[in-house]
Amino acid sequence: MAGSGTTDAMKRHRHPRRADGMVLTRFPDDVNTRHTRRRPNKGTFVKFVTPCSPRRERNGPGAGCTVAHQELYGRSVTEAPTAPLLPDGIVVVVKRECETCQMVVPVLRELAAGVELHVYTQDDPGFPDDPTAIPDSDLAVSWFHDIETVPTVIRATGGAEVERTVGWSREAWESITGVSGLGDGLPPMRPGCGSMSVDPDLVDELRVRFGRSTLSSRRIEVASAEDEFEMMFARGWTDGLPVVPPTEARVMAMLEGTNRAPSDIVATIPPDLDDISVEKVAVSAVMAGCKPEYLPWVLTAVEAACNDDFNMHGLLATTMPVGPVLVCSGPGTRSIGMNSGGNALGQGNRANLTIGRALQLVVRNFGGGRPGEVDRAAHGNPGKLSFCFAEADDTSPYGRLAEEHGIEPGTDAITVFAGEGPQGFVDQLSREPESLAASLAMRLQAVQHPKLVMMFDAIVVMGPEHARVFADAGWDRERIVAEVSSHLSRPGTELVRGAHGIAEGVPEAFADAEALPKFRPGGLMLTYAGGGAGLFSQIIAGWVNGDTGSKPVTRAVQY
Repeated sequence: MAGSGTTDAMKRHRHPRRADGMVLTRFPDDVNTRHTRRRPNKGTFVKFVTPCSPRRERNGPGAGCTVAHQELYGRSVTEAPTAPLLPDGIVVVVKRECETCQMVVPVLRELAAGVELHVYTQDDPGFPDDPTAIPDSDLAVSWFHDIETVPTVIRATGGAEVERTVGWSREAWESITGVSGLGDGLPPMRPGCGSMSVDPDLVDELRVRFGRSTLSSRRIEVASAEDEFEMMFARGWTDGLPVVPPTEARVMAMLEGTNRAPSDIVATIPPDLDDISVEKVAVSAVMAGCKPEYLPWVLTAVEAACNDDFNMHGLLATTMPVGPVLVCSGPGTRSIGMNSGGNALGQGNRANLTIGRALQLVVRNFGGGRPGEVDRAAHGNPGKLSFCFAEADDTSPYGRLAEEHGIEPGTDAITVFAGEGPQGFVDQLSREPESLAASLAMRLQAVQHPKLVMMFDAIVVMGPEHARVFADAGWDRERIVAEVSSHLSRPGTELVRGAHGIAEGVPEAFADAEALPKFRPGGLMLTYAGGGAGLFSQIIAGWVNGDTGSKPVTRAVQY
């Protein structure tokens, strides 16, 4: 990575100075738990942070968030590492894996003959061999003194930096060192290379090693001989699939994805009704497999789902097979690689699956919404692992759902809807919009039950080929909904309990109604997603709507 200054990548990974000690645990000699296949070595561990709320941590093993062998996971804090002082004189930081550093080795020899020179090497302790280098193998000097490019030349007095230059510039080196005529035969300047202390593959671990972590979550130490994946299953942290271990480095890297402070409160999570911070949401995002750039979407999903309008507590407590469905839109969906095309509602896309999964892990681990406990679903549905997709709003012939809910055009947004798994709608013959509208209405009559009306909302995920039939006829969103709805009203006599020999239905008081609509105003929603081939659409049936159940909630994404 060449450069004479700070690159964009370096800026993204510039290490903040954070303050908290390293968490250390030493295991007793006789440790052996049911999660450990062999006795661990003393003092060997992996550090995790817990995804649970403080209340569930306090409640002990019964809460599902603390191990039965709690005495093994005590927390002790060591003093945070301090910045090493720079020796007086000229300090040069280099690495062998940099052509510019190799080029300036003769210049270093020239300097060693005339000034007090100290050369620190990041990678190869034997580079250079003359003058002899001081190993910076742990990158402590580089980290604490903000070395972003090598070579870096610093003039230090009294242990503190006076001035510096990066890369090779004869004029700058001569100015800092006070030595003239340096590098005869070399070009007058040449850019340097990226320092190892800003390497994206290393910077997260360096934050934990040297940065005094601001994470407030309780640390869990796991012996190297213990299977961390099985440990997390045993603690009840998973949704039935393996989760990513939430190490300090991973959580701190995740927090780089948002401008919000780790301590900011995002929402109150049901059913336990504990306030969750950005940091705790980041823990669940790590476990779900998110990238840092997904975190703003996860935070927005948590905000949208955990409020009185959406009623996540009720959604958990119902025996119906429903869960939160996330409909994402805006240019940000394309920036993070969400899928709005073929198989948009299925497997295979990391952003779609992990954003939805992170919300579910928040509710499970922090809120306590576990199956068989508060979650009373009789059957459930696979979407309760994750049900999240993007609208193809950049190609949609009728806009996007978020704008129908008041979001400005071009703004990234999430709508959360209490819904079941998708149900297919097949019509491969209708080429006129009137026929397709009537056909779709016939399919929608069956949402939850043909004789139950105005109780349940629904989202139609219209495929491109169906949408084209309407678009070619010039029908916009309002026209489509109106035409479909015109076929969805039925007289009360057909819908009351007992009609057609079926006990289910609306109360007898509605028998005299001339026409009862299937959906309440605004209860039939359109989105646009799916592959370009196939005259198919999908229907997502909702839970009980309104104040009795759940209302769709749309939020703009806050970065």
